[in-house]
Amino acid sequence: MTPFDRSRREFLALSATTAAAPLAGGFASAQPQDADAPLIAYVGTFSSPLKDVLPTQVDLPPGNGRGIHTFRVDRTTGALTPTGVHEMGTSPSHVAVNGTGTHLYSANETDRQGEQKEGTVTAFAIDRSSGNLKPLNTVKSGGAGPTYVSLHPSGKFLFVANYFGGSVAVLPVLDDGKLGDATDVKRDAGKIGPTKAANAPKGSFAFSGHDRTHAHQIQTDPSGRYVLHVDLGLDAIFVWKFDAKNGTLTANDPASVSLPPGDGPRHFSFHPNGKWLYSVQEEGSTVVRFEYDADSGKLTARQTISALPKGYAGSNFCSEILVSADGKFVYVGNRLHDSIGIFAIGEAGDLTHVGDEWTRGNYPRSFSFDPTGSFLYCCNQRADHVTVFRTDRKTGALAFTGHYAPVGNPSCVTFLDLKAKG
Repeated sequence: MTPFDRSRREFLALSATTAAAPLAGGFASAQPQDADAPLIAYVGTFSSPLKDVLPTQVDLPPGNGRGIHTFRVDRTTGALTPTGVHEMGTSPSHVAVNGTGTHLYSANETDRQGEQKEGTVTAFAIDRSSGNLKPLNTVKSGGAGPTYVSLHPSGKFLFVANYFGGSVAVLPVLDDGKLGDATDVKRDAGKIGPTKAANAPKGSFAFSGHDRTHAHQIQTDPSGRYVLHVDLGLDAIFVWKFDAKNGTLTANDPASVSLPPGDGPRHFSFHPNGKWLYSVQEEGSTVVRFEYDADSGKLTARQTISALPKGYAGSNFCSEILVSADGKFVYVGNRLHDSIGIFAIGEAGDLTHVGDEWTRGNYPRSFSFDPTGSFLYCCNQRADHVTVFRTDRKTGALAFTGHYAPVGNPSCVTFLDLKAKG
């Protein structure tokens, strides 16, 4: 019997021995490094209840987090030791660290500013000796409910996806790391998809975002020439040409690519070769592989595969999707099934389902790899904890380490290696 076939009951029975037993030889082992240069984990949370939302909003975190939680990471075991919290009552639900490790930016999802009830984004300076955060400034995000932030490869611009506002924005990063007012804001428009996903599992009642426009992720391609963002309600991935001098977006030709009606694209992840993009659909519970033309910014769908194990029936909401750094595996989050689906990447880029790992919690909103790829950290939003898994580089499998880190309503986790030069 493989780890993928065990039931949750078997997992619970084995958890104590699994945590204490030596790990199998195929699992990657991180090596200890200079204790004076810690590896830091930042965990973004929902620190206040979602308010003023549409009645169709199904996910209403109670706000158990306290802000941005910081941890010191044991490089050998993967365990997280809490080192502090930067208190914020505005739900910094997504955070991003710049390439030099000197600044962190948070999307403050439950902040409400001005007549449009815009969310905000906060810039922080990072103390390179401790990883502690010092607030620099806060600016409007260009729409309500900012849920995702990412940086341009140059580090000079921050991109924001505003879920409730159905918009994306470009914020300039100033020389001192502070944020300027938006240089561009684009509001999504089009025909809203149906409330029943085309590829929903049998018996599914999954409905989350097909009531209006909902921008959910924004990120550049590897070159930084194009910016892509998804709108869950419109069942589309938009592609923009990016002017890195003025910080503006211009619609590409074609301007977008459509996903099956009602499936609800949520996140995407590029393969390291830059030629393949994998998109996960929240309500359809599917992964679509696209070929990506880096010269034209064009996406062409090549494969659609279920994010769930064969035979699954009922409701599920997909969440995160990540390609491993070596380009061998794709990992997909399943909320309600409460698993991470594991897929092997073939020579042509197509996916084969190889297994599933229970997250040891409830409602996995997102997950991330540590900088070495040795461990995967899963944010179980409703279970109020982060769980730690060791990765097997050969098979893609995940082995639970036995480590839990208590965090109220964790939403995302990102890392900063203070051993690296800033």
